[in-house]
Amino acid sequence: MKFISTDNAPAAIGPYSQAVVANGMIYTSGQIGMDEKGVIVADDVVNQAHQVMKNLFYVLEAANAHFNDVIKTTIFLADMDDFAKVNEVYAHYFGTHKPVRSTVAVKTLPKNVLIEIDCIALANTDYHM
Repeated sequence: MKFISTDNAPAAIGPYSQAVVANGMIYTSGQIGMDEKGVIVADDVVNQAHQVMKNLFYVLEAANAHFNDVIKTTIFLADMDDFAKVNEVYAHYFGTHKPVRSTVAVKTLPKNVLIEIDCIALANTDYHM
């Protein structure tokens, strides 16, 4: 097992890792709309979603992976009315690659953000732990 960390995404705000590579898979922690300095980027779901996707990109990159390696995502929304807006942002980053996904509405999220996304990806076979 290898713990993944990058300074390009926000540090964990609790006792957990940004991602872990285990048994040929990458498991990311949920990413929120916070930049690498720990600042929440905006109070709207579209800008937060863009930051979440950027954070996921950097965490995957640190594990030598890309969005095309993602097989499953989970999206947590503070308001299910934001579903269509988030879909647009999500589609921008994944393009024609369509991993399986769950989307759920939750009562609150860390730092009172509007969105959180985590993912599971295939580890690059060339990646050496």
